Amino acid sequence: MSVPFNPDQIVYWRYGPFTLNATLVFTWGIMTLLALGAYLATCGLRPKVRPGRLQNLLEALLEVICAQIQEVTHQDPGRHLPFVGTLFLFVASSNLLAVVPGFWPPTASLSTTAALAICVFVAVPWYGIRALGLKQYLRQYLEPTPLMLPFNLIGEFSRTLALAVRLYGNIMSGAVIGAVLLTLAPFFFPVLMHLLGLLTGFIQAYIFAVLALVFIASASAAQEEKAKQLAAQEKKP
Repeated sequence: MSVPFNPDQIVYWRYGPFTLNATLVFTWGIMTLLALGAYLATCGLRPKVRPGRLQNLLEALLEVICAQIQEVTHQDPGRHLPFVGTLFLFVASSNLLAVVPGFWPPTASLSTTAALAICVFVAVPWYGIRALGLKQYLRQYLEPTPLMLPFNLIGEFSRTLALAVRLYGNIMSGAVIGAVLLTLAPFFFPVLMHLLGLLTGFIQAYIFAVLALVFIASASAAQEEKAKQLAAQEKKP
């Protein structure tokens, strides 16, 4: 019996064209866990009431994420926090829970990483248009010359593909190595691999969120600077 290296290969239920595999089950499980944790941390918020440990933990995590956003983008963290913070928490939870027996990280599936990369692909123009306007945002694809339009579009698609494949390759390779070592030495190597998986899983979540943040912020930062320069030139007599 072959050892599955991908959660898409683990099928729990199938009916015609519909398939319920480990990727879908654990993706919805993580989403439910994050939503439930957020609800439990905020449902008891009252003025002048001492916050609980869970709320303190989440507030500390929120402050760290905001500080990282500010450091990377030099922009208002509130603009990017909902999207980038959600990306980070989902990827980090998926990777860190891989140490739980029987759990398969959804990020080891190319369909999950592709979906996350597509979300970033859509978020880049969304944030750019909100900050600059549609006309000003689309103008950057024609700079420095309209001949660069196809190359700029190819760059957008290739960036999304690289983001998906990078996360998928790193997570899946860890699952493959762990499965191989488990067959060779089922007692000693898995412990080391789980410890290493905790570290690499958190790092991969951080890198994915930072790359998404850089892509989103770069869509508007350069154009905002140009707009300020033009406005300053128009004010000069």
